[in-house]
Amino acid sequence: MIAFLIGNGQSRAPIDLHKLKEHGKIVGCNGLYRDFTPDILCAVDHGIMHEIYHSGYCDNNETWLRNWTQLPAGMFEQTVFNLAPEIKKEVEKYFDMLIQNERKDRPTFVFHGSSLSGKAAILRRYKDKPGGSEIIKKEINHLGCFVSWINPNDKSNDLTDLIPETMRDRGWACGATSGLVAARRIKDLKECYLIGHDLFSLDHQLNNMYKGTKHYGLPENKATPPVNWINQWKHLMVEYPNIKYYKVNPDGVSGKDNVNRHINEWAGIKNLYYMSFKELSDKFKLGLTNN
Repeated sequence: MIAFLIGNGQSRAPIDLHKLKEHGKIVGCNGLYRDFTPDILCAVDHGIMHEIYHSGYCDNNETWLRNWTQLPAGMFEQTVFNLAPEIKKEVEKYFDMLIQNERKDRPTFVFHGSSLSGKAAILRRYKDKPGGSEIIKKEINHLGCFVSWINPNDKSNDLTDLIPETMRDRGWACGATSGLVAARRIKDLKECYLIGHDLFSLDHQLNNMYKGTKHYGLPENKATPPVNWINQWKHLMVEYPNIKYYKVNPDGVSGKDNVNRHINEWAGIKNLYYMSFKELSDKFKLGLTNN
């Protein structure tokens, strides 16, 4: 079985994922769901996880999420607010960042963020100071509270359940996490193609297909240092020596820039290979002409 591990680096823009889907399983990350439905989707950051869930995507599509611990509905007030009624009412005058989907009659929820009990301290600290209202509004809404009311028949999963022997999430970034999910979830997996996992940036600014959109950084932000991504992928490749990993770059390993190059830290990994877009296109008949 073949898996295409789709990152959101900008290099993947010319790749038609629908054509790839004919040849293997597609495992994607975060905002990919906005444009395409992969076989498996992974997300690890609070905002995008709850965005995905609120969209209804998880009702019908396998999704793996970080710390996706379901709590009974009866714990909602205690978990999210944990405040006396009169204080809760006062905090709610300022707080605009409780982001949740429709509750309906759903019996469980998932919560991430800071509870409103911590925000009451901000209220007490600035309430009687000059300009206090503006300060309170800014400070209380600095961090959001995210709640997803869970459809009992959905296809969302907690990453802690991925490896039952340890019941532990490794805390990796979404890219390498998606690779681990593929290795654990796709039967008889033999080949993985890393597409859009650029690691580096061409211009030292944020390299992401969704930059500037909700839950993503601004286009002018500096590129994320790739050291953790590189180490996590290396760990995965060594852990699964029977899987061949292909790092697919637009121009292979021409060395003309930071994306189209060998990864020095991966030297000596015997099940790692590099491939250009042309080679990928020829192998899977994608019809790419601009490489």
